[in-house]
Amino acid sequence: MKDVFLVYDKSCFYEIVILNYFMSFSHCDMVFCSLDGKHVRAMEGFSVNVDMPLDAIDKEQIRSFILPGGNISEIDTPEVKSYMQALMKREILIAGICAGVDVLDHAGILCDVKSTHSSDADLVTDKNVITARANAYVDFAVEVAKKLNLFVSEDDLQETINFWKHYQRVQ
Repeated sequence: MKDVFLVYDKSCFYEIVILNYFMSFSHCDMVFCSLDGKHVRAMEGFSVNVDMPLDAIDKEQIRSFILPGGNISEIDTPEVKSYMQALMKREILIAGICAGVDVLDHAGILCDVKSTHSSDADLVTDKNVITARANAYVDFAVEVAKKLNLFVSEDDLQETINFWKHYQRVQ
């Protein structure tokens, strides 16, 4: 099963890089896609080669769909909204951070779902949807990883939190 990241010009990679690390370390089948399958330039300035266009991914093979924030105008489209609605019907894990949450909201994904748009929290998980504010990128990574069962034990989870969130050295 594939873990799909929809990236686009001016998307914020810092918001997903720790999650990418967790998934890579756990040997997840990550797919980076853009709407047209062409490379994108992240908000941080680096160029990212994507694996394929979004419409080339078999929706039946998707385990999770992750949307970073940034300048969402390129992806805030009827096609992307329809795509996410189809995933929501299949109860696929959908996770958005920062302005990515706006796209989820515009697509109707947040109807009857608690989110950072309906609360003052920095991170909210409800049903199969995870939303986070930009400052919660570490919590976002940990929460998505927990939902995908990437931690081998409670000790593994706690060690990860201590390292990434509390800046404690690994012994």
